[in-house]
Amino acid sequence: MTALTLSTAGAATLRADTLVVGVAKSPQGGKGLVVAPGAEAVDQAFDGKLAGVLETLGASGAEGEVTKVPSPSGLKAPVVLAVGLGQAPEKDDETYTAETLRRAAGAAARALAGTKKAGFALPVDAVEDAEAIAEGALLGAYAFTAYREKGKDAKGPLAEVALLGAKPRDKAYKAAAERAVALAEELNRARDLINTPPNDLTPEAFAALATTAGKEHGLKVQVLDERALAKGGYGGILGVGAGSANPPRLVKLAYTHPKAEKTLALVGKGITYDSGGISLKPAGHNETMKCDMSGAAAVFAAVVTAARLGLEVNVTGWLALAENMPSGSALRPGDVLRMYSGKTVEVLNTDAEGRLVLGDALTRASEEHPDAIVDVATLTGAMVLALGNRTFGVMANDDAFRTAVHEIAEEAGEQSWPMPLPAELRKGMDSPTADIANMGERMGGGLVAGLFLKEFVGEGIPWAHLDIAGPAFNEGAPYGYTPKGGTGSAVRTLVKLAERVAAGDLG
Repeated sequence: MTALTLSTAGAATLRADTLVVGVAKSPQGGKGLVVAPGAEAVDQAFDGKLAGVLETLGASGAEGEVTKVPSPSGLKAPVVLAVGLGQAPEKDDETYTAETLRRAAGAAARALAGTKKAGFALPVDAVEDAEAIAEGALLGAYAFTAYREKGKDAKGPLAEVALLGAKPRDKAYKAAAERAVALAEELNRARDLINTPPNDLTPEAFAALATTAGKEHGLKVQVLDERALAKGGYGGILGVGAGSANPPRLVKLAYTHPKAEKTLALVGKGITYDSGGISLKPAGHNETMKCDMSGAAAVFAAVVTAARLGLEVNVTGWLALAENMPSGSALRPGDVLRMYSGKTVEVLNTDAEGRLVLGDALTRASEEHPDAIVDVATLTGAMVLALGNRTFGVMANDDAFRTAVHEIAEEAGEQSWPMPLPAELRKGMDSPTADIANMGERMGGGLVAGLFLKEFVGEGIPWAHLDIAGPAFNEGAPYGYTPKGGTGSAVRTLVKLAERVAAGDLG
């Protein structure tokens, strides 16, 4: 993991391999580039001509654009890396947004793979700016190399981030740095889990990792194996896992604080590999299905982060883990499952399996009467069609809670969009055989899935559903602090939500 330090040195005197500065497009009506605050000493070393040098090299100031130049004699670091911040603020009293700084720091950190130490001299006007830069750099420096032969082509991640412009002796800045480190380390652990091949990350293996982390961070961990699941009547989880040689698990991770007045329950879909089952996915749709446990990874990371930060809120995570495979013992279209709630479900499509494991976990979580429940899942392709690859949908049984979760996600830097749960779509899941079918109308499929989950939430409990099918796994090129592969989508939202509940901001 990349180390983070709050440096007392100035940009000119810092001993590092590279200095990172910000550059932006001139405000509306202006021409050329402007050097962002934080880089004054660097610009001075270039005799005030850093912007001109960068323009000569083709820099435009576009967000995430990276340009390297040799340093002049007035700087200790031999290289200056300029990262684009987009449009400069129009007015002197306006600043760059936290997300702009986060993405810029991430892009710079990615470009510095193989570097030992880099100083980040980006604009810091407040504690929030320092935290955003630290978070972006630590997330951007991520690399998944567990399965690569050492010494072969792959560069290691940036080893150390020295953050300039912060106040190392100020308690608020120290706390912000500690939060950034804890959050980034756990989010990157979630990315590792998502990227791990499914032959290594089985339900049992995931449960073992959660147990180990629980012991390390003082969490109470309970693992229900296939025998305990059968005894408890968890028909949804057992049904989905019936076709696999790797049996399912339900993991409970509980973080408690002695002063907590509220409890937040988080439920994660953990399909460690999704072939679609008997309703087999076609070629081209199953190669990345190791990522179908991204919701469980996000919940796992959020609970551990809450524990590391010592938040004054009780947070319980439920990881519904199974592998969805075809075999002679697999769930069939037409089968009826009796869920943990007692409700029966006619399975019309075995590739709509996530809602089945979540249904059991939501019912179990509801039994403990938490103040709110949030589930996270790579649930539907329909949500990807609706919102694209970078935005997750937010559904809820309470409009105010949905709005709060959406706003918290945006504040955390995660793109989301509130989605409705139209009551008329529920009729499409009526079954002549069972209480409900696991499929409904094709149009609005993401909303149908949300309505299905709503059936398993305890009465009177505020609940939100995050469908992260789009942003959970990046198949394209990396951007900002987002790598190729597992992204850790929803972790920051869940942690920010836990912080809000701890502060009493959600009632």
